Amino acid sequence: MPVYTYSALDQRGRATKGIINADSARAARSKLRQAGLFPTELLEVEKAEARQSGHRLAALALWRRVRSQDLTVMIRQFATLLAANLTVVDALTALIEQTENATLKKTLIQVRERLNEGSSLAAALAEHRRVFSPLMVNMVRAGEASGALPPVLLRLADFSERQLETRKRITAKMYYPLFMLAVGTLVLFALLTYVVPTVTTIFATMQQTLPWPTRVLIAVSTFLRRFWWLLALGVAGLLLLLQRYGHTEGGRQRFDAWKLRAPLVGKLALKVAMARFTRTLGMLLRSGIPLLDALDIAKAVVNNTVLAAALDKAREAIREGSDIATPLRTSGHFPPLVAHMIAIGEKSGQLEEMLLRVADAYDNEVHTSVEGLTSLVEPVIIVIMAGVVFAIMLAVLLPIFEINTLIR
Repeated sequence: MPVYTYSALDQRGRATKGIINADSARAARSKLRQAGLFPTELLEVEKAEARQSGHRLAALALWRRVRSQDLTVMIRQFATLLAANLTVVDALTALIEQTENATLKKTLIQVRERLNEGSSLAAALAEHRRVFSPLMVNMVRAGEASGALPPVLLRLADFSERQLETRKRITAKMYYPLFMLAVGTLVLFALLTYVVPTVTTIFATMQQTLPWPTRVLIAVSTFLRRFWWLLALGVAGLLLLLQRYGHTEGGRQRFDAWKLRAPLVGKLALKVAMARFTRTLGMLLRSGIPLLDALDIAKAVVNNTVLAAALDKAREAIREGSDIATPLRTSGHFPPLVAHMIAIGEKSGQLEEMLLRVADAYDNEVHTSVEGLTSLVEPVIIVIMAGVVFAIMLAVLLPIFEINTLIR
């Protein structure tokens, strides 16, 4: 159903603004009049966004995107409102008034409309897969079935905030090394395309054979000055090809397998996946979702086709009567700690608690690994850049040393 933004006057002549959903603009105006408002402007949400963004498609696409941070804040607010004994419709109305993201606001209005038509909250959320993940939809469905929707949403809010915090922590730690790499690359490019040609022009008049490092330096400098655009196009084309190959089924499987075996980052990627998997599975089981359904949902959060395939095989084995730990252990992709703690949890009847403990342990290991990785990457970048600069200086100075030797 379309959503419209409106500017109107009430019966006392005071200006007011808001959002309303209706089948058409005429129906929206009729609804406003029935509510005692006299519309002065009525625009469909997409058109209003286009006007505000100056009809720039890129800006519009960015504006319409629902960020993880916006969704996490919405879940926390929703859980808090429901815990304060507000009805679901009233809580959604309050969220609509507070939400600044236009796409999320439009989606919440449509969800509220479906609730007013008699739909369940989980079914209404499931109609917007691009905004609400299967994890959220299934947890809401479990909360509605058990009559404990506020606690389930509070649990989901804690989970979302923890995931967002972990992602921000990793991203923040990588900013400085990437910044150093970018600056160092720009400095080397400036040296090779501007400084080196200026210095090496004096060697053109020399009637002697230049040392091979100098010849290599001049050749590289000349190539970069003349064909830097060709190099840039080649790198961009290679990245595009790799991206397209990564979207194919075989390519993604190979990339995901390489991620788990890659030096340095492979263990970190596995720890991140295990933290997500164990926390998600533990939270789903605690919310009352059956094990097989929880495994089917949890496999999506690992974001790795190799691990997802292993979980599919484990799910089939569990369906046939196996315990959880054995198929995970025999897959060869899950660390022994995960299988061991799950086995203990199954025997003790505290599987959810054990899964959450494993998740906490892996979150701490991820933090430690990121700290260690960034502390290692920074000096490596500095040493590499220093080595390249030294090689350039040596290639420039060698002919000068030879000239001094000849003069003496």
